[in-house]
Amino acid sequence: MSKDVGGIIHSYATMAATAAAGLAQVPGSDNLVITPLQIKMIMEIAEAHGQHYSKGMAISTLSAATAGIAGRTVSQWAIGWIPGWGNAVNASTAFAITESIGWATDKILSS
Repeated sequence: MSKDVGGIIHSYATMAATAAAGLAQVPGSDNLVITPLQIKMIMEIAEAHGQHYSKGMAISTLSAATAGIAGRTVSQWAIGWIPGWGNAVNASTAFAITESIGWATDKILSS
């Protein structure tokens, strides 16, 4: 692992979780914050590996990494609107998905 990739991933996952927790009662609104964070995270991971990723390349990577993820949307609509519980569930799923995207990107760039 090059340059503190783990730190990059954890930082962005924490920012995503914070946004998701704060915006849980408005379904879908956190995507306006989380998606750009994930794109920036992918670009920083690439830079840590000595590669330059354009925004378009990062968006493509994000699209591929999230193609099968429907759970976040389902959990957000099903429970996200409930104060307290919804905030916790929304934050947890945003954190986990952002971490997964980060580690998948790291693995791709490491090979």
